[in-house]
Amino acid sequence: MSFSTLGLSSELLSALEAQKYQTPYPIQQIAIPDILQGHDILGIAPTGSGKTAAYVLPILNQLQSLKKTKNRHVQTLVLVPSRELAIQVNEVVQSFASSLTERIKSLAVFGGVSINPQMIALQHVSILVATPGRLLDLVNSNAVSLSGVDTLVLDEADKMLNLGFKEEMERIFKLLPNKRQNLLFSATFSEDVDTVHQQVLNEPKIIRIKALKKNIDQIIQTAYRVSEERKGPLLRYIIKSKELTQVLVFTSSTHKADRVVEKLRQNGIEAGAIHSKKSQSVRTKTLERFKDGALRVVVATDLLGRGIDIDLLPYIINYELPRSPKDYVHRIGRTGRAEASGEAISLITEEESAHFRIIQKKMGKWVTMVESDELNLQGY
Repeated sequence: MSFSTLGLSSELLSALEAQKYQTPYPIQQIAIPDILQGHDILGIAPTGSGKTAAYVLPILNQLQSLKKTKNRHVQTLVLVPSRELAIQVNEVVQSFASSLTERIKSLAVFGGVSINPQMIALQHVSILVATPGRLLDLVNSNAVSLSGVDTLVLDEADKMLNLGFKEEMERIFKLLPNKRQNLLFSATFSEDVDTVHQQVLNEPKIIRIKALKKNIDQIIQTAYRVSEERKGPLLRYIIKSKELTQVLVFTSSTHKADRVVEKLRQNGIEAGAIHSKKSQSVRTKTLERFKDGALRVVVATDLLGRGIDIDLLPYIINYELPRSPKDYVHRIGRTGRAEASGEAISLITEEESAHFRIIQKKMGKWVTMVESDELNLQGY
């Protein structure tokens, strides 16, 4: 199947061709025609399945023929859980919108930075990508109105609910017109997601994309059994001895992320941390340097790791395991994308062994375990 069969405009098809999009992902094949037909959507799809373009393309297609609303009355609202995802989604919107004859302005708004530039930038915005808290701040400041929203998108609804945004989301729903199209995307289908589904969606088309079984099979997984005190030296040994570049390392806390980065730098490995206690400007600059190859390693926590979207990211290292098997799959799913292979490495202490066995059982794939006791880590 090609994008030309999905009902998109010739301008968007040209933009897809220029950006070397060739074959639509499964969720795009199903969602794009349904969205163009005006249906509400409940999409359960794992990270990296192509869901952003699945809603951005038909929304842009629809906006090309819709009459513009009054200034500061946005037509499409995309709610996301993090600043990084807001920036990422807006970049996708702008990459396609820039190719259209009809000017469609988009903007990403989020907390952690001054609100005044965002208030000014909201002039004539059609597509607003926002975190819930900052959106309510802007509404309360009369900088934006939601009364003209034609399309509401909830992207990574599971994460928004897990992070305690439920109350803010309910306040936002009350500000929206009753007649609108609703698109809800989530990596998992939990009880909370089902509640929002019942509250927001009207006879939705339900799309379920299976967990990334194919992607997992493309990922080379290895685990090293290691004591807690040897974890840091082993991490540095692996990066240096394997000559790894563009490595995304996951830790369970912001404190641990900073500590790992400090030790990497002390041992001559260019590294930076991305987590909630870093300012937005620092996080943005760190991510840019990582994508450009100036940083060899980025250390992140689970939430912030979702904002790191690199098609050919080669290496993931679990310095610490996540709480759930699903989060483990989301983590390693950052690599092995776009038909490319990737490598995921986990450092497992004795205390983590039982949890790692559960992860493997749920994943349906057993990981090669390497004993690290005999590795000489002196000097690392």
